[in-house]
Amino acid sequence: MAQKPYQGTKRRRLNLLPIAIFLLLVVTQVSLVAAASDADFEEILAPLTTIYNLVKYAATIIAGLVMLFAGVTYIASGSDPGKREKAKNMVMYVIVGLIVIWAAPFVVDLILG
Repeated sequence: MAQKPYQGTKRRRLNLLPIAIFLLLVVTQVSLVAAASDADFEEILAPLTTIYNLVKYAATIIAGLVMLFAGVTYIASGSDPGKREKAKNMVMYVIVGLIVIWAAPFVVDLILG
């Protein structure tokens, strides 16, 4: 019976590839940030802020619809504890998601400022 060759080195290389890519991206990011002036930073940040606001308000509208659905599910659940628990979890996840979305700029300002 023939033995399989040892695959340890191939596996190790595959594990190091994502780390190497991440480090390359970090070095690139740091060099670009160091080269940019404040005016360049504001010029880049303006469209990103617009996109963030669009996503934030769209997510808020979707969250409102999901909350409405969760409320209807809770009311229509009757005596089924599984449906009630599912509706409660939906409400909790929506609230946590909204807190994360709306608090993100404040956290970034706290870290950078």
